[in-house]
Amino acid sequence: MIDQQQGERAILVHLDGRAPDVREDPYEFQELAVSAGAVIASFVSVSLHQPTARFLIGSGKVEELRQLVIAEQADLVIFNHTLTPSQERNLERVLECRVLDRVGLILDIFAQRAQTYEGKLQVELAQLDHIASRLVGSRTDLSGQLGGIGLRGPGETQLETDRRLLRVRVKQIKNRLEKVRNQRQLARRSRQRAEIPGVSLVGYTNTGKSTLFNLLTESKVFAADQLFATLDPTVRRIEVPHLGAVTLADTVGFIRHLPHKLVEAFRATLEESANADLLLHVIDAQSPERDEQIKQVHTVLQEIEADEVPMLEVYNKIDLLDNVEPHIQRDEQGRPIRVWISAYKEQGIALLQQAIAELLEDEIYIVTVRLAQQQSRLRGKLFDLNAVQQEIHTDDGASVLKLRVAKMELDQLLSREGMTPADFFAQYTEH
Repeated sequence: MIDQQQGERAILVHLDGRAPDVREDPYEFQELAVSAGAVIASFVSVSLHQPTARFLIGSGKVEELRQLVIAEQADLVIFNHTLTPSQERNLERVLECRVLDRVGLILDIFAQRAQTYEGKLQVELAQLDHIASRLVGSRTDLSGQLGGIGLRGPGETQLETDRRLLRVRVKQIKNRLEKVRNQRQLARRSRQRAEIPGVSLVGYTNTGKSTLFNLLTESKVFAADQLFATLDPTVRRIEVPHLGAVTLADTVGFIRHLPHKLVEAFRATLEESANADLLLHVIDAQSPERDEQIKQVHTVLQEIEADEVPMLEVYNKIDLLDNVEPHIQRDEQGRPIRVWISAYKEQGIALLQQAIAELLEDEIYIVTVRLAQQQSRLRGKLFDLNAVQQEIHTDDGASVLKLRVAKMELDQLLSREGMTPADFFAQYTEH
């Protein structure tokens, strides 16, 4: 018997030869298994051009796997692909051990990582959705009609009972998540009323988002060199030089072919990205899979309708590259589009803050204006917008206001007052 504290012994089955759009990364697969706590007893690569309905792989390979399970005394077999419920059951019957597919593996990692009430609810919802698809026919020995003295009549099969209880629990979780989602929206609206721009970290899992978040916020969010180290969203207020206060959100890492049920379950969390003013797309600059990872992140952003949010690419881990120094890359208009940094070595952070300030300044007016006493109406409107950060009264009764306000809101106010931004700044800007 193996020492259970060392983790379950797992045989990993990677399917090779599939179309590029559904092919998985074997190295990432091994990282997922290790992140889940498995001890890899053996790694099997199966050349598969034509999947079978019964086992996904051929019956000959299934027999080889059965012999390997016995030889390695394996506790489970994990497939780097999605299995249908019937394929999972058929494989378990022949291999005589537990069988897990890629979705189940990711769900298990999420279940281990969730810390907050919301995160645990979201994981449970995704797990119940996964279980529901595997409930059909999985308990045929219990699904006969209940009978006996006092139990005759229409009754309910065990399978029907399971389904009903599952539906009840799913409904409960969705109701609770809706309350959490409403609370999050209230908090977000409060930040928006205070005109604090929102910045959200997004990126493939294990690219260094949490390390960067801790560096920028001087906090201690859990960060580790493992997949999905961060699951629950964290929002902090930080000060960006030459800009002022912004909120920074750290979110769950994305992954290749992230199961749709997980995207759905974590939609409330991912809304921090969809409602941000700026996305910092953190990229592992030294990863050989860099381009594919970038593509996968864009796919998920499109799914959560965050693909239109302005984005700054942050190429992290340059300390692992040769002859690459921290620097900012700009487009033809001179706007920052990419920053090269090392969060671990704390290199290039000032450049990143500079790029953030430049991009957000395009959306925000930060200016000091002087309003005469007769401009009290305009002064009041600026206070109504929560645009005034500081006010000083001069001897002649004028007000010197330090403003920080969204361009769109100030432009709309000035338009209602019959004034253009150019006229306003020409007349009232304090030099």
